[in-house]
Amino acid sequence: MDHLLSPEQQMLIQAHIQAHQHVPGGLMPLLHAIQDDIGYVPDAVYPDIAKALALSVAEVHGVVTFYHHFRTHPIGRHVLQICRAESCQAMGCGKLEAELKSRLGVDYHQTTQDGQFTLLPVYCLGNCGCSPSVMLDDEVYGRMDTEKVSELIDEVCHG
Repeated sequence: MDHLLSPEQQMLIQAHIQAHQHVPGGLMPLLHAIQDDIGYVPDAVYPDIAKALALSVAEVHGVVTFYHHFRTHPIGRHVLQICRAESCQAMGCGKLEAELKSRLGVDYHQTTQDGQFTLLPVYCLGNCGCSPSVMLDDEVYGRMDTEKVSELIDEVCHG
């Protein structure tokens, strides 16, 4: 297992593997459980998962990389997702995206230097009537512009 994982994270992952190893179709619930607990699915655990579920490492890797929901690296304390679907594009998410990348100093799939924010694209938040939309952590916000998103960022950083 990954030496960068804490002993607690390693124990959580092993507990999830044991809990799902005999469950038919257990790979997806196992991957979700790991990501829910530690924030991502480390590639170092693919061999353990593969062995427990009688899969190849390539099969585990294929599932993790096929689904955009799964992350393979640690993320920031907060996740900011910008909707890139057609409605949001038509309502100006491109400008919002450029300004946020500049303000945060990151591109998509990167985390700010201070570890506070990971910026991700998302392809529909189901909030098309209120475009452009963003999701900060688990909350969706509509009719966003740079000023409104900056206020959200400041609120999260400064309480």
